Parts: sequence; structure tokens; C-alpha cells
Amino acid sequence: MDSSELRIISPFIKAGAIARLLTAKPKSVAAITRFNLGDFAENVSDIGALRRLLEHGATVRGVKNLHAKVYLFGSKRVIVTSANLTEAGLDRNHEFGLVSEDPAIIAACRCYFEDLWRRSGADLTTSQLDLWDSIVTRHWAEGGRPNRPVGLGDFGSDAGVVNSLALFLPTAVADAPQAFVKFLGEGSNRVPLSFPTFKEIERAGCHWAVAYPATKRPRAVEDGAVIFIARLTREPNDIRIFGRAIGMRHVPGRDDATPGDIARRDWKATWSRYVRVHHAEFLAGTMANGISLNELMGDLGASSFAPTQSNAARGKGNTDPRRAYQQQAAVQLSAEGVAWLGERLQAAFDRHGKVPQVELDELDWPAVT
Repeated sequence: MDSSELRIISPFIKAGAIARLLTAKPKSVAAITRFNLGDFAENVSDIGALRRLLEHGATVRGVKNLHAKVYLFGSKRVIVTSANLTEAGLDRNHEFGLVSEDPAIIAACRCYFEDLWRRSGADLTTSQLDLWDSIVTRHWAEGGRPNRPVGLGDFGSDAGVVNSLALFLPTAVADAPQAFVKFLGEGSNRVPLSFPTFKEIERAGCHWAVAYPATKRPRAVEDGAVIFIARLTREPNDIRIFGRAIGMRHVPGRDDATPGDIARRDWKATWSRYVRVHHAEFLAGTMANGISLNELMGDLGASSFAPTQSNAARGKGNTDPRRAYQQQAAVQLSAEGVAWLGERLQAAFDRHGKVPQVELDELDWPAVT
């Protein structure tokens, strides 16, 4: 494959896919994508991916309402496809396209790229990315409510398509770097399966943050991690997963309980460290609708969690999943655990519905200064 020149047209670009593409070390890279901050806020595209392109020396421009996907490899090959430049698009989704080495097809695609490039405005700069990063990070830190990304701004150029409807996409979790089950409650205050999920959301404030003990900062969670939110239950004793959100890396100061937080929920005096979350979604109804962690551990055994799976692979250390989460505020899932839990939680959403966003909007939300 000719790696001397790479030309990309893709609405959504994710960091993992870019890293793979750049292993070919193309000498010249130009990319056309979308600069709608709502896309970055919804995790369907990455600011980090665009930063990686600029660090490689690429030139990047943005076009509003972009939907085309074209990948030109020098003068020798072109891919025209339905797939975005994401791990899901490359590996997991059902996509359709063609690869051509026909000179006429390559020339036509190059003409399309060059025409769109001329209408795509100024080159992206690092300072623009820094500004966008701060806007999106603040949006997430304030809970990332899905009815708000449209107001974050679209900095792409108008290349001839106007007055189109805004594109709303669900939160992307397929490319998440990690996944955790975060436990709410303690063994001494389990709730019955009849306990309403909304009442727990209101009690815990888990629509915008999950709390960790004051004695230890939660440094394991990376930006973009999936946080499955669970409550300790009784009759029988179990842990029921009733929600899912996207986590943020803990930042001391920003992610410590304020006096106002403690006045609202006095237990935060001892659970004062936060992992903020955004795009939280919760099962409607009661904890009985949640997914049983006991069932997950029964089905997957040592493969339930990342630590026990790793120990089993090296033949050393604890491999009992029930011991792995004892006295812990959260536990990291294995890839198999993520797939098992994600499939069942989605089925539960389909069966029981979600807590409406309008109800979540009535709860307390943080203001980040």
C-alpha cells in the first residue's frame, strides 16, 4: 500500500483507529472531519484523535453535516465505505464499501476530496483543540446531560449544506478504555429489591458523580471509562446493576465534596472523593429490574473481573471474583464481563425503560467554576 500520502474524509474519528492507521507512518496526511463539539461530548468522536493527527504533522479541516467516508492511499488505492474511522467502524459494525485500485475511480475520489478541501475553511490548530477540550470537559463535569450538547457549538465550515437537522447519537461505549462496577451502599444498609431506582439516584447523586472514601483518591479510572452503577441489595443479598455512565479521571479539588455537597448529603463527609460521570442512564422501576452481579460471577467465574482474570492467567493470586470486590468501592470488569453485563443491561432497558431525562433534570446538578 502506498503510504506516502494519506487523505481522510470521515465524520467521526476515534483515537484507537487513528493510532492503527498511523502505524504505516504516512509522510503526508490531510483529514476532513466534523468540528461539532456535540459529537465529542457524545463520545462518538475524539478530540484526542485530532490532537494525535496534529502531532503527526497532519492538516485537519472541518465541515458541517459531513457524512461521507473516503480513504485515499497515495495514487494507488481508495476505500469508499460506510465505516467511520473508529474501532467500531473498522472491527465491529456491519459496514459496506469497496476498495479500488482503478485509476479512474481514484482520480474521481481525489477530485471530490480536493473540492471539499477548498470549501472546508482554515486548518485546525492546537489552541483550538485546547479550547474545545475545556468546553467539553466542563460539559461532562456538569453531568453531560444529553439534551444539552447541541448548544456547545459547531466550528466546521459550511460547505454547501445548510439548515439540516441536528444529529443526535447515543453515547458510545464500545471504544471505552476501561469498565468498572461501582458499588453504592454498604453491607449494613442494603435495600430491598422493591426499592425504587429513582430514589437511589436522588439519595446518591449518582446522576453526576459516584463517591469514594475520603481516605483514598480513586486514581484508577481513566477518562471515558464505562461506570456500571450498582446497589447492594438484600433478600437475597446481591448487588444489582441499575445504571451506566461515562466516567472522568479524578481531579483533586474539582472532584472533592464541597461544604454544600455535604450539607445536602451528610454521608459525603466520609465519602468525599468523586469520580464524576456524564451521560448517565438508569433503569426505571425498582432494583428488581437490575442485573445481578451474583449471576455474572456465577456464569463467568474468574473471567468476571480484570484482576481475577489476570491472576488466573498467570497462575498466582486470588481468582475468586467474590473475594475480589470485598471491602472495595468498585471493581474493574474484564472484556467478557463488559460484554455479559452490557448485553443484559441493554435488554433490561428495552424491557423496563429508562428513568426519563426530564425527571433527572429536576435533581441537583453541579456547576463547575
